[in-house]
Amino acid sequence: MYRFFIASGQISEGILRVTGEDVNHIKNVLRMKQGEDIEAVDENGLVTTARIKSLTADEILAGVLFSEPSGAELPNKITLFMGLPKFDKMELIIQKAVELGVSEIVPVTTRRTVVKLDAKKEASKRARWQAIAESAAKQAKRSYIPSVGEVKTFSKALEEARKMDTVLLPYECADNIEKTRAILGDIKSGESIGVFIGPEGGFEKEEAEAAGKAGAKIITLGKRILRTETAAIAILAVLMIGLEKN
Repeated sequence: MYRFFIASGQISEGILRVTGEDVNHIKNVLRMKQGEDIEAVDENGLVTTARIKSLTADEILAGVLFSEPSGAELPNKITLFMGLPKFDKMELIIQKAVELGVSEIVPVTTRRTVVKLDAKKEASKRARWQAIAESAAKQAKRSYIPSVGEVKTFSKALEEARKMDTVLLPYECADNIEKTRAILGDIKSGESIGVFIGPEGGFEKEEAEAAGKAGAKIITLGKRILRTETAAIAILAVLMIGLEKN
């Protein structure tokens, strides 16, 4: 069943009113018809199943069948601080990060970042990245759309991460996988988590040291050297399995 994001005010007296871009998507892309069911999730994480009653050029009306809490979210808020990679890798990373349960993605410039974005390019990229996050949230049946934040410097990102309960930085020069397992195992339900992933080439030693001094836990993802997109997906998948509740 297809899922859409709405405001709670779009449901009144047993009727769901779909407006905006979703009308075109339902009618002309998905080609849904009267009598078919859709899911709509509001800002409170309440999922409503409704049956389409009518479709016009500007509005779709659907009768509410039932509503229930989503239950699709992890108990922890995870922020991915992602070193800007080259080409279109950021799009893949955002898509998979949203599927794996992150709450927010923050693009980060580091010493080894090659990509340079001026204000105009950043605005265009962020609009594209946010659209990808929304599409992935719908596909994964998330209860809200994770945000893609403004591009931050590494030092600014560290400042933001200081507010979080646990901050992880996978580093190719780190070792001791048992220590990594222990660190991940100590994360408690409900804690906020920040994850730093470097761009191609990883983090410089000075950056890893600065992160450690700021309270980040430097961990290893194993003996193999992972591409930046693989490292992001790997650590988020491990966190998801460890944090997921029945």
